[in-house]
Amino acid sequence: MTDHPTAQRAPATHPRSLAPPGPVFTASAAVASCAGFVLIGALQALYGPSIPSLRDEFGLSPSAAGLGLSAHFVGGVAGVLLFDRRYGRTGNRRILGASYLLMAAGAAGFALAPDWPVALVAAFVAGLGFGGIDYGLNQLFSIGFGHRSTAMLNILNAHFGIGAILGPALVGVVGSEHYPALFLAFALANLPLLLCLRGVRNHAPHPTDQTGTGSDPDPATAAHPNAAAHPTAGAHPGTGAADRAPANAALRSVLAVFVTLYVLHVGIEAGVGGWEPTHLETVGYGAGAAATATSVYWLMMTVGRFLVAPIALRFSARAIITVSCAGMTACLLLAGVPDLAPYAYAGVGLFIAPIFPTGLPWLNRAAPRARRAGAVVIAASMLGGVAAGPALGRTIEWSGVRAVPLILAAVSAACLAATLWLARATQTHRTSA
Repeated sequence: MTDHPTAQRAPATHPRSLAPPGPVFTASAAVASCAGFVLIGALQALYGPSIPSLRDEFGLSPSAAGLGLSAHFVGGVAGVLLFDRRYGRTGNRRILGASYLLMAAGAAGFALAPDWPVALVAAFVAGLGFGGIDYGLNQLFSIGFGHRSTAMLNILNAHFGIGAILGPALVGVVGSEHYPALFLAFALANLPLLLCLRGVRNHAPHPTDQTGTGSDPDPATAAHPNAAAHPTAGAHPGTGAADRAPANAALRSVLAVFVTLYVLHVGIEAGVGGWEPTHLETVGYGAGAAATATSVYWLMMTVGRFLVAPIALRFSARAIITVSCAGMTACLLLAGVPDLAPYAYAGVGLFIAPIFPTGLPWLNRAAPRARRAGAVVIAASMLGGVAAGPALGRTIEWSGVRAVPLILAAVSAACLAATLWLARATQTHRTSA
């Protein structure tokens, strides 16, 4: 990547400090980061298959057993916000190292917990580390590889999918009664990754220092990279207050629509994963076929992120996400046809795959000075996954299970509308800059 002088978050009265030259990741650190995403994907996916044994061991109801994953997600949101608060103030190696240790300690605590309250606390601690790793590596990958950042983000998040497939598969092999051994194994697997953190640049550049280096050829703020922080730059004296208000309002609108896009698409992701088996069984498929089709959906999501990596080197982020949302909507409409439903759901997995990782570089370039933007959308996506279940369940109670793909298609159409709005808004800002 091309190196630039980089700004650390120093008080406004001090000159910018320069980060040391060099890439954000060495090759070994990038490989270790992908391994870290395999681990966080596997850890998140271990809770569900472990529920039968958790219920037997602690005498839990189904809803109480499900609180383990909820505690993990709550910790994840807290970890995202905590990492964001320390980003730029504490070295990246120290924050990532603390996140790996928290996840290891939480996973080990969950495996060895003597009672359910202790297990929930341990799940929360594991979630803290999970959130720090999720946000930290996504943030650093989104700015750390220049024009290859979007491609590398898709590869990184594809490894999360590998872990999500691997976790339940291992539970199936060893049996859910041996879940403590699996949690302990994944806890120990975190520790070697600490040795690879020396290959992570301790003070990575701020997104503004990377403006124009990503795969999107016409980012919203390319003409004036400091516009979000200094909306009156270049204006005539006396016009600053008049210019600042519209600029800030436009920035808030862009961030709000990005958050909407992330919440809705994660809701679709969770909705298909949770309701596809029930819908397929309702329209006449056997339980085994429905379960297999759902596994294919998750597999296609992982494959899609690997496939889009070379595409991201040639096409802009907004073009990829627009096509993804359009394809996702079409596939969900086709899933309403029983004979096509399993194949259509696989198509949904393929099209939804690039949205999360591809949107982050676009966000960084559209709002380079909005320092909390990445944390907000990632935290919102986690909350969207938590809220999707109850919201979709209530809607399905009113409309019936056969309407699942049509309900999700309506949500997907909203994602497409949000993407088209963002494409127009960022292009307008760039043209008028």
